[in-house]
Amino acid sequence: MTINALIVDDEPLARTRLRKMLAAEPEVAINGECANGADAIDFIRHRRPDLVFLDVQMPEISGFDVLRALPEDGLPAVIFVTAHDQHAVAAFEVHALDYLLKPFSQARLKESVDRVRRHLQTRDFSTLNRHLSEWLRHAPPTGPAYLNRFAIKNGSQTRFLRVEDVDYIEAASNYAVLHTPAGNHVLRETLVNLESTLSPKMFRRISRSVMVNLERIKEIHADPRGDHVLVLHSGQQLGLTRNVQEVMTWMQYPGEVRTEDRR
Repeated sequence: MTINALIVDDEPLARTRLRKMLAAEPEVAINGECANGADAIDFIRHRRPDLVFLDVQMPEISGFDVLRALPEDGLPAVIFVTAHDQHAVAAFEVHALDYLLKPFSQARLKESVDRVRRHLQTRDFSTLNRHLSEWLRHAPPTGPAYLNRFAIKNGSQTRFLRVEDVDYIEAASNYAVLHTPAGNHVLRETLVNLESTLSPKMFRRISRSVMVNLERIKEIHADPRGDHVLVLHSGQQLGLTRNVQEVMTWMQYPGEVRTEDRR
């Protein structure tokens, strides 16, 4: 059987790499490529591909927003393609057919294609699409889909940690240390990338190397030199380099999010 596929990714090199890898899968015919969400929506509506390899994080219109713009009966099979573990977790939550975590291997790609083939042969998409549409209806209709859980890898196992269970996140080179009451966990992700995926109503950057869960802040103290520290409910103290009045606003009005607050 032939699987008519669409590749959606804002990175040209990523599209090229995936197209070359799919050349080894003779059942897959690439009918098109899109570099943004708007073009993807138009292509899917008019060309109705069997399968979409969909990048999650794209400017202006995310992969989730692409799916929100489509009718339930017009949803193709979806394989999310992402460079971030946290987006893979979100893919689980929207009941995508599968996800590919960059950089993925030829064997992992073949596994995903085989899964699509089985679903296309049985046309078993009704439950999958119903769950996907249900999630999209109840998720925020605009703006990015924020991370709900961290995926913590340990060998062949992956543990899921709720973001609200983390006290604060500390940068460690190209890694991030998640500090929780039960212990610490290391995530292979930079603090900058994490900041773009976490809701600013919950996590804010208080210094170059630390983001804090606003719900964990108990007090703000000023030392004799006039510097300020945050005191968490656990007793942990964190140095503050952001303006203290700014932090006071976050605490009192967490729902008021402005673009300049995410700098």
